[in-house]
Amino acid sequence: MLTKNINFKNFGLNHSNKKILFYLKNLLKKENEIIKSLKSNYKDSYSKKIVSYSKKYNQVIITGMGGSILGSRSIYNFLRAKIKKKFIFKDSFDYLKIDTKNKKKRINLVISKSGNTLETISNSNVLFNSCQKNIFITENKKSYLMDLAQKLKFEVIHHNNFIGGRYSVLSEVGMLPAQLMGFNPKKFRRLNSLMTNKKFFNILVQNVSNTLLLIKRKKYNSIILNYDYASNDLFFWYQQLIAESLGKKSKGILPIISSMPRDNHSLMQLYLDGFKNNFYTFFGIRGESSEKINPNKLLKSHMFLKNKNLNDIKQSQFNATEKVFRMKKIPFRSFYIKKRNEETLGELFIFFILETILLGKALNVNPYDQPAVELIKTETRKFLKKN
Repeated sequence: MLTKNINFKNFGLNHSNKKILFYLKNLLKKENEIIKSLKSNYKDSYSKKIVSYSKKYNQVIITGMGGSILGSRSIYNFLRAKIKKKFIFKDSFDYLKIDTKNKKKRINLVISKSGNTLETISNSNVLFNSCQKNIFITENKKSYLMDLAQKLKFEVIHHNNFIGGRYSVLSEVGMLPAQLMGFNPKKFRRLNSLMTNKKFFNILVQNVSNTLLLIKRKKYNSIILNYDYASNDLFFWYQQLIAESLGKKSKGILPIISSMPRDNHSLMQLYLDGFKNNFYTFFGIRGESSEKINPNKLLKSHMFLKNKNLNDIKQSQFNATEKVFRMKKIPFRSFYIKKRNEETLGELFIFFILETILLGKALNVNPYDQPAVELIKTETRKFLKKN
């Protein structure tokens, strides 16, 4: 068990690397801004007043790219059953039709750490006239969005300069949207309580040690077998976190999200009998209710489905797939979520953030920057100016 909310099966390798424990202790002692944002006493840069007046809007559009939007999107979909407001996430150039008649009921939250993200600037520009209120979250420095906010008299919330977008989910970037959804940020920021949980850190250290051993064995593809549709965005967030943080110096891990059980009928053959440079993460939710099988419409050959619901079937497939992986000695770890709530999601965010930083330190890459991506941004600007 990782925590009371999460059952966890680690890779069956029992490998331990003492350096990882040293890195972890050092990381927690330094208390950089990322680590501070994981704690309940982190001070957000926005006021209670913003949260208060924003509650009158029944629709929120969040405009951003990558880490600026994936965290809040993860929260929204993972906990959607508890959210009454409608949230729209704009992080692509796909056409998004907005009813301009409801302008007074809508708020547009624009997020860009640099304040110069081209896609965010373009998308937000199209949406300004569709919303009554526009708020920017961006660094407190000269940028396009800061200049625009001054010109149009939009409100600005300062993005923490020392927290990169993909690590910002528990800072104001993710927690202001969470509050607008009706949640308490302190319930997500679980590091204080986790620091007293020795088992959590022992499992984290062994997990990182095992992952490093798999990389040493030339297994570079991390395939997430996700059995919970509502967690897809959580793993899109995780995908960016791992790929952008570790993909440097010809090193890294390629995270691939596989939707289960659908991919049992497309990719599973390759996973089981194809090339052997993959390792796997099983992820599922237990105990949730779902539609029940109608026994009156079953043939005798399938009466074993009697009294079963769709989640029972999915759980059986989960267990069966684990068993086959074990038989074939394919490396995997498993997360079983016992309760879908803010605390559970906060613990997952913290586990994955710490895991990523520790892997970066062990691989001797800087887990906080993304230098290669800047090249595409520069070249895109050149093409636009040329035409």
